[in-house]
Parts: sequence; C-alpha cells; structure tokens
Amino acid sequence: MNQLIGTVFTGLVTDENEKAYFVQKNGWTFKLNKEEGEHHLGEAVEGFGYHNLNQDLIFTTKLPKILQGKYDFGEVMAIRRDLGVFVDIGLPDKEVVVSMDELPEMRELWPKKGDQLLVTLRIDDKERMWGVLAEEHEFKVRSRKANIQTMKNKNVTGIAYRLKLVGTYVLTDDFYLGFIHPSERDQEPRLGQKIEGRVIGVNQEGVLNLSLKPRAHEVISDDALMLLTFLDKAENHRLPYTDKSAPDEIQKQFAISKGQFKRAVGSLMKQRLVEQKDGWLIRKAEHSN
Repeated sequence: MNQLIGTVFTGLVTDENEKAYFVQKNGWTFKLNKEEGEHHLGEAVEGFGYHNLNQDLIFTTKLPKILQGKYDFGEVMAIRRDLGVFVDIGLPDKEVVVSMDELPEMRELWPKKGDQLLVTLRIDDKERMWGVLAEEHEFKVRSRKANIQTMKNKNVTGIAYRLKLVGTYVLTDDFYLGFIHPSERDQEPRLGQKIEGRVIGVNQEGVLNLSLKPRAHEVISDDALMLLTFLDKAENHRLPYTDKSAPDEIQKQFAISKGQFKRAVGSLMKQRLVEQKDGWLIRKAEHSN
C-alpha cells in the first residue's frame, strides 16, 4: 500500500524525459511536470503526491490549499447525483469528491457549481482522496464575536455551512457566525450557497441573528415595478397620471384599478423613487435610468 498518496513528502529526482521529471520515494515513482520548474537528477524536492484522473502517480511542488488536517474553502465544480459533489482543492488535474453521505438528504439543498465548502482531505484504504466537510469547531475557530452596537441592521454576506431544522448557520465574509431562523427566509439556502442578509440581532455568544427578507421599505409590489418600467421608458421619465386621474384612464393605460395605482404610487413616493407634480408622475432624477 502506497502511504504517500495525499501527503506532502520529499522525494529524489531519479530520471527525466522531455516533459517530466520522475521523483522516487519508498520505491514509488511519481511524475513531476517540468512546467513547474527546473530540477536536476539527484535533487531532493518537496511536494504533494496523488493519483490524477488517469490514475497516474503525480508529484507537484505547488501544494494544494487543502490537505489532510488542513481546512480551506473549495469551489464546487460539478455534481454527480449518485456520488456527491466535486470540489477544487488547488490541483491542476484533480478534484476531490464530498460524498453524498455528507450532503443534505434533500437533493435541492445540495451545493451547486460555484458554491463554496470548507473541507479537509481524507485518504481511504483504497488510496482514494475524499473531501470531508468541516465540523462546527472549525467554523468557531475562524470566527469572532459580534457586537450589537456596531452590527445591528447591517447588511452582510456569507456562506451557508450547516442546514438544520431549527435554521441555517452561516460564516460571514467578515468571519462572524450567523443564524437564520426559518421565519426569516422565504427559501432555505443550499449548503455552500453565498447568501446576503441583514443583522436583526446578536445573541449572548456573539452570533448574528440574520434575516434574508427585505426591509419593509425595500419591498416593491408588481404594480409599483410596472409603473417604474413605464416611467423609465417614458420621455423625460414622466407620465400624465397621478392619484387625481380618473379611474377609467388608469385602467386603460395600466390595466389596474385606481386603488392599486394609488397604493403603488404611495409606496414609490415613500421610497423617494417618484414624485407627483402639476398633474405628472415623475421618476426622480437620481433614480432614473
């Protein structure tokens, strides 16, 4: 059994050809691409050993960012429903699999391509390299405590790293731990998904309570969005309609009732997106396209 797979070791350059050096250790010979740098026969070099996709023994002096016992975020590159997700750990011709056994039971909560997972390496008894999801401790040692006075109502971004019935756990880009209660989201985030939320509180342990729902003033109805579209396309971003316009005129132009129109205009005025002046509905200049 080759105990060198998935480890960092020092080997001896024993041979070469046009494209590669051959590095030997404990009777095993690994191929080192010459594009990584120049070496000479008899030289001792340090690197990482692994099997590539063709099962060739490869040696690289450019160590991957994720090793056995070393955690880092890796990008999800592909998904196989019968196996798991493939994660980039920093090797040019090899990705590791995070087994489906470690992923959520609900397939729609599996990571998608581009999502990020905090993982380490594990080598099984068949010399296969696997990605292993980090435990809670690894996130805690990377985090810092939040302060309610400085964080309340701030927008934050982060990675969803644990999904539970009680809610979603997040590590923010600023290294705070966060928690999203199911009542503060419209849809459950995927494992590894990048989320954007706002701070609605901080618990006694310094963990952020987050909400993925928009602030009340940020909610724009379909009717209001329609009016904004009309205004953005109109000459000078203005329309000859206000809450004083006749109901049949509003119905003919926008296919909504006057009540709907007034609610939409009121909402947009509260957000300072429009104003009414001299019989015109006007898109405010700083917001117009």
